[in-house]
Amino acid sequence: MDFQQMQERARQVRARYAEVEASTYGRSWTVEEVMLGFLGDVGDLAKLVQGKAGVRPRDDLDEALAHELADCLWSVLTLADAYDVDLAAAFTSTMDELDEVLAEEP
Repeated sequence: MDFQQMQERARQVRARYAEVEASTYGRSWTVEEVMLGFLGDVGDLAKLVQGKAGVRPRDDLDEALAHELADCLWSVLTLADAYDVDLAAAFTSTMDELDEVLAEEP
């Protein structure tokens, strides 16, 4: 799956969530609420990273880590979509800037 396909898949899943939220809560989540969900996912990811370091072990650590990384990526894609950020272009530009900074390091 290429990046544009990932973005579209994230958009489709967000639309499905919006339908469920509207049915359950009478409205879909705001962008701010999506961001709060992302913060929760980042917290869960931090615990799994601790697990990989030998703290907080669990039997399904690798699967849980992959799942949580994918959840976080979905949130980033969803937030970028909500704010009309061309994430592929922003990523390329940011990596180019970082390459320049690193090239200047001794």
